[in-house]
Amino acid sequence: MMKKLIIFGATEQAQVAHYYFRNHTDYQVTAFTVDSQHLQESSFCGLPVVPFENLLTSHSTEDHEIFIAIGYNRLNQLRAEKYLESKNKGYSIASYISDKANIFTKEIGENAFILEDNTIQPFVKIGNNVTLWSGNHIGHHSIIEDHVFVTSHVVVAGGVRIGEASFLGINATIRDHIQIGKRNIIGANAVILESTPNDALYASETTPIASIPSSKIRNI
Repeated sequence: MMKKLIIFGATEQAQVAHYYFRNHTDYQVTAFTVDSQHLQESSFCGLPVVPFENLLTSHSTEDHEIFIAIGYNRLNQLRAEKYLESKNKGYSIASYISDKANIFTKEIGENAFILEDNTIQPFVKIGNNVTLWSGNHIGHHSIIEDHVFVTSHVVVAGGVRIGEASFLGINATIRDHIQIGKRNIIGANAVILESTPNDALYASETTPIASIPSSKIRNI
């Protein structure tokens, strides 16, 4: 018997979550939900969109689980709020963990969204409401706290602790045995070699445009 699932969200993130749950799990997605003030269409991906405030009336906690498909809005705080509100309503929280990821730990919390080609080594601990987009390396004995969003091709070496609600951009590199503070933004291509304070922002420089136009380059 297929389990019934509601997805919170009606954006690209929710559409991606719907694709993975529909095609690669035994869940049957029955509806999407958003706060009534953000309800713009009555359907999404061919399914009804239900006001979150009315969800208990139409979709029982006995018959449905919920997945929070929100990105890193407000530095992950919106996803954290809706995760906690859904739990307070009494819903069980679903996770999606790709069977094409290489995972060597069982310590993974609720509302996980772990996509293909992630490598998660032994003794790693992953908290609740964590997103690992595709192609990351999480080294042994590392800890990822709640509400963290890791994009793609991030390398976290062994023994690292990633603080709550942090964001790690594409191709970021974190050296071994350091701590990333809470609510950090580690930008794309940033290299972090020392522990960081809370609320820190690390941004690498954009590659400058060359003085020669592409039309002048031959033999490409």
